[in-house]
Amino acid sequence: MTTAAVFSRYADLPALIGLMEGDEKHSEAAHSTLDVIWTLYDRVLRVSPETADSPDRDRFLLSKGHGPAAYYAVLAAKGFLDVPTLRMWGTYDSPLGFHPDRTLVPGIEIGSGSLGHGLPLALGSALGLRAQGIRRPDGTEPRVVVLVGDGELQEGSNHEAIAAAARLKADNLTTVVVDNRSAAPPWPGGVGTRFEVEGWEVRSARGRHHDAVHRALTDPHPGRPLAVVVTTPSES
Repeated sequence: MTTAAVFSRYADLPALIGLMEGDEKHSEAAHSTLDVIWTLYDRVLRVSPETADSPDRDRFLLSKGHGPAAYYAVLAAKGFLDVPTLRMWGTYDSPLGFHPDRTLVPGIEIGSGSLGHGLPLALGSALGLRAQGIRRPDGTEPRVVVLVGDGELQEGSNHEAIAAAARLKADNLTTVVVDNRSAAPPWPGGVGTRFEVEGWEVRSARGRHHDAVHRALTDPHPGRPLAVVVTTPSES
């Protein structure tokens, strides 16, 4: 029985997450990303299990790689993983570690969990696609979407990527910031200001409001990279 036949709805995600045990300390980190990742894979990203290796696919990079249970659950719901694999999470010889590994899990673009490196990698991916001239048959450019936590934006590597992206007009790059107010001290004027002053298009949405998240991610933003600040479910 394929994953597509069962456990393929948003309502099934809590049950899928429930199959994974052993990293309860990161459960809040996982749940804070759930709605965004679901909206991306369900309504935004042009990638599927069949196109996971296609050069013109959209790329999703999970920089907030600690607590990836929600990510694994969405990948299972969308057919990248078999549901029984979720039960093996964190066990010996399991492909599903407490941080995702691109060499072991279909559909995962980067190994992550070391805070601060996902956004620079995403910018490099976006620029690399552009340098290679990769386009879809309809002429559109593949997107690179990276999900970061607000706390990891304190890393200098992220600051450098934010500063460079707008100057390079990397409008095929989107950064989703899951803002759970963990940055200390907080950024003056809010997380979005950090991107706005560097020339990014900045939008905000509440995590559980999937239509609002979808609009924020898909409304045009020509010539500028896009930052979408999403408040966590507890703030929604």
